[in-house]
Amino acid sequence: MTTELDSPTAVVPFGWEGDVPTTGPDDRDLLFRFPAADDPAPGTRRLLAMSLYASALGLVGVGVGLRVFISVLGGVPGWYVPVLALLGLTSVALVVGAFLSIHRRVLPYLFLVAAALPLSGLVLLAVSH
Repeated sequence: MTTELDSPTAVVPFGWEGDVPTTGPDDRDLLFRFPAADDPAPGTRRLLAMSLYASALGLVGVGVGLRVFISVLGGVPGWYVPVLALLGLTSVALVVGAFLSIHRRVLPYLFLVAAALPLSGLVLLAVSH
């Protein structure tokens, strides 16, 4: 009798444990992929640095969100909220891309720096209105 704890999905998210047939290129050649069961853990310093930088971006985003909320209550043009949402989601998507590519050498840091660019535009736009 098998239990839920015996299933591969209980050990590794998405059930990647065991032999999974591949039909395309080796998964390790892809830029973005979830870590496999046999991947080494990322270095502690790398993970800490990325997490701190992402946290700083998130705190700036929360501050901008509070400022935007106050601005919206006071009345803003119709294009204001969609543009802010697009910039915010772009920044979040770049941070997600950084963590998905954590096993690459430089790519995560490039994504994190790139995530600061739309956030900078978001800050400038929020301060100007």
